[in-house]
Amino acid sequence: MEPDWINLSEAAELLGVHPATVRAWGDKGELPMQRTPGGHRRFRRAEVEARAETADRTQIGGMQLVVQNMVGRARLELSDGALNDEAWYQRLDESARQQLRQIGHQLLHLFQQYLTQKAGLSAARAEARKIGRDYERLGRENGLSLMETTRAYLYFREFLSQTVYDMAETIGTQGPIHWGQIHQKIITITNDVLLALVAAHEELQHEV
Repeated sequence: MEPDWINLSEAAELLGVHPATVRAWGDKGELPMQRTPGGHRRFRRAEVEARAETADRTQIGGMQLVVQNMVGRARLELSDGALNDEAWYQRLDESARQQLRQIGHQLLHLFQQYLTQKAGLSAARAEARKIGRDYERLGRENGLSLMETTRAYLYFREFLSQTVYDMAETIGTQGPIHWGQIHQKIITITNDVLLALVAAHEELQHEV
């Protein structure tokens, strides 16, 4: 058994799930297993790796679907004049509005790279902090208060989150797309952007 069979913990690590999930799959027959004379579960490595590969492909496909909907929603928000109702947006001239769109595109690109596993967490968080500083600079250079700049960012963050909620409701929470994981990834990155925005403002206040 030893070369081709792995224990519960090893299977869970390969699949990226909790051992209890693997235990349930095995008990339900969803993941073939055998038991040792002592009653311990053993899983064939090749079958576990095949399931992990399939899950990765499906997850990436789901992430790409989320990104496509994010891009579509962003274009709609910018084209239908919805931003014109925002007081902070009225204070930006056309050049500043173009900069705001560029920063938004940078954030979308970051999510595309991160959600589809083309960028690791460390690199994604570093880029998120840079984007946060860009938001702060844009607001400051255009006379926005910290609250107004934060509102500008939160407006963008809201439609990112709403995209995930809408898709989960439309497609359903069952199936291969792990909405909770996608949402947690979005929260991690968007929080880093916001914290970097506030930190950049505070650093300038201390210099004055």
